[in-house]
Amino acid sequence: MRGLPCLPRSLVMNAGPLFKLSSLLLGAALSFSGTSALAQATVKIGSVLSVTGPAAFLGEDMKAGMELAVEEINAKGGVAGKKIDWVFYDAESQTQKGLTATRRLLDQDKVDMVVGGGNMSGMAIAMLGLTEKASVPFISTEGAMDIVTPVAERQWTFKSTADDEQVMERLADYYAKKGIKKVAFLGDSSGFGQGAAVQLKKVAARRGLDVMYESFNPSDTDLTPQLGKIKAAGVQSIICWTVTPAGVVFLKQAQQLGMDQMNLIHSYGFVDKRYMDLAGDAAKNLLLVSVKFPVGAQLPDSDPQKSRIASLTQAFEAKYKRKPNQFAAQTYDAIYLARAAIERANGADRTKVRDALTGISNWPGVGGVFNFSPQRHSGLSKDDLVLLSYSGGAFQLADYK
Repeated sequence: MRGLPCLPRSLVMNAGPLFKLSSLLLGAALSFSGTSALAQATVKIGSVLSVTGPAAFLGEDMKAGMELAVEEINAKGGVAGKKIDWVFYDAESQTQKGLTATRRLLDQDKVDMVVGGGNMSGMAIAMLGLTEKASVPFISTEGAMDIVTPVAERQWTFKSTADDEQVMERLADYYAKKGIKKVAFLGDSSGFGQGAAVQLKKVAARRGLDVMYESFNPSDTDLTPQLGKIKAAGVQSIICWTVTPAGVVFLKQAQQLGMDQMNLIHSYGFVDKRYMDLAGDAAKNLLLVSVKFPVGAQLPDSDPQKSRIASLTQAFEAKYKRKPNQFAAQTYDAIYLARAAIERANGADRTKVRDALTGISNWPGVGGVFNFSPQRHSGLSKDDLVLLSYSGGAFQLADYK
């Protein structure tokens, strides 16, 4: 019987280092294989919101809405057979930090989708330049219509909020019922405020509204110059468009100038109990255009949104020991929209997910019924919107349809 071949003595003497090198290479291979297997076993969704800084009052609830949705989905087995690996970064209310976080999501974390644009429209618009270039689906949870238009330049971008154009159409319907024709628009100088002004001009031309336009900086604490001009113009209604504390300044100074008996309107971005409490009785005649979520319990039983809102409210209160607001609802919807698209695409292939999003129709969310198309990347319509008032420490349904 032949024995094993004799190895050179020098090779035998140096076998230790060779075995060590082999072990290292094998370990690295196994590690890489394990990492790849982990990546393939999950769907990676990245989010950027501002939970510190001036926009934190929105971001905290928005993050909670996402977190709850991810936990619910993973508890039920995930999406397309895979758990969601959720990567979150705080933009600190600073666009540059939001962009840095977005680059990290795309370049280092290698996410399959991005959901959430810093809870600031201007930041979301800046972020989409990166996600579009990378061909990564992006579901914004911010408001400005410029986030999704023009669609030819926003092929990978969608949003879970109503377009400003739809909001203005809803207000125009209300004005038609009330016989209001002469209106003032007082918007802040951010992308949120100025984007809304652009859409109001379009709607006003179609609906025969006479609108004067004034603006202010988000940090302004004195709006009496603008209000003085508006008062002199003899308008019937004032629309204020901001998500900043300047919206409280508007209400208080309008009251000081004897304008609080007028028809005063705030946007969906101001539907926050904290702002209403700060405004006090200066908000007594205020109306806010909003999704139905803040008044879900007051909706007629025939409205399918009522039960959906109740379900989210119950789950949110159980986890966070506080009531959710519409900002939590819009991020909750955004994560579930991502799930719906991934399921339709049967995986996280980016192009297939993007195409699946454009095909979502009659999708029952908490904020409304979503209908996307290749030509329209924001899913809500004016039928998903109502007008609210605030009294007794709570929002009230003021105008249903």
